[in-house]
Amino acid sequence: MSYRQTKRIWQRYQQESDKGLCHKSRGKKASNAYSADFREKILGLYRLKYLGFGPTFAAEKMLEDDSLPINAETLRLWLKKEGLWTKKRKRVIYRERRANFGDLLQIDGSIHGWFSDERRDCLLNIVDDATGISFALIDTGETTQILLTCLKRWIEQYGIPKSVYVDLKSVYVSPKRLKEKYDDDLLIKEGFSYFEQACRKLGIEIIKAYSPQAKGRVERKHGVYQDRLVKDLKLYGIKTIEAANHYLEEKFLDKINQKFAQAPKEETDNHRNPKPYGDLDEILCWNYKRQLKNDWSIQFNREYFQVKRLEGSRVQPGEFIILKKYLDGNMRFWYEEQQLDYYPLSRKPQPPSRSKKYYTPKGSCDPQLRSMIAKKNKHKTPWSRFNGFNYSKNHKVTEPST
Repeated sequence: MSYRQTKRIWQRYQQESDKGLCHKSRGKKASNAYSADFREKILGLYRLKYLGFGPTFAAEKMLEDDSLPINAETLRLWLKKEGLWTKKRKRVIYRERRANFGDLLQIDGSIHGWFSDERRDCLLNIVDDATGISFALIDTGETTQILLTCLKRWIEQYGIPKSVYVDLKSVYVSPKRLKEKYDDDLLIKEGFSYFEQACRKLGIEIIKAYSPQAKGRVERKHGVYQDRLVKDLKLYGIKTIEAANHYLEEKFLDKINQKFAQAPKEETDNHRNPKPYGDLDEILCWNYKRQLKNDWSIQFNREYFQVKRLEGSRVQPGEFIILKKYLDGNMRFWYEEQQLDYYPLSRKPQPPSRSKKYYTPKGSCDPQLRSMIAKKNKHKTPWSRFNGFNYSKNHKVTEPST
């Protein structure tokens, strides 16, 4: 504002007081304003033909179809004053919930600083699609251990669900080619993740989610845990995974489910009884194939185990046995339907010492040992190829009599 304009405003203020500060054009009709008849015509046309249209789209259609030019912002103000249009918040349309409890479980892991910003652990969350009931535990990562543990806890409390909704991560769905091998009564699956194997044995359908938005219910539940659980852990001074999981199972989960869970549309519970499927520990575990060595030892995860020999057992060195590792850390060895006893070894077993005497005269040692040595040294010297049995360095060959 220039100095001269400031003097004019000051003089007007002295003459007219506060009114002198207002612009003289205030309240006057603009020279390019729409007439009242035109306004009523536009509003009548909107009520008759374009009711429910947004101001911008309605202005475009009036110009295109009715040859009536109208500014979209002016139309918006007219419609808003008449109560014909209000700006609505864009609401995301969520997928309709399943009707029954146990129809679908959404499973996902949330990597977050549950104890501190520097330390990031994983909270594995299971949410029922129909009710919003959830179960969660914390581990160092989104591993098979925590996944099978949470599934076992859910089955023990509610039963076997009908289906699960999971990511395409390898802990849920293996990227390898899916194959099946049947070895008598034992089903060995190659290419399946351990979670897939457990679900197939329990009759649980696996539905794959190709985006985080597809399983938005469990994703939004993560926000509840990241807000409320983090504050509770800090409030009560909980800093370890074991203490956090104890707090989750004893207090937090019940409070969350009571506050946010809702009744399903239908009362039928689609969870199944797990008893007909046998022991859950035998299903929710790891299965490995290992070959029994000649000394009846087995190597697993850089550790060695000695299998006890059983009288009358069909298992022999060279056979493949099944090593089962359970969620509690225990292991069992199985051959077909027979459980094998074993004990851990402190170090790698040493092979039996071999005799340095490779060539032994006939009759100078035990027949069984001589047979073993002869078999070992077969076709290794021209002497054995010549007359069919072994000679030593001290053995003398007599000339045939003439």
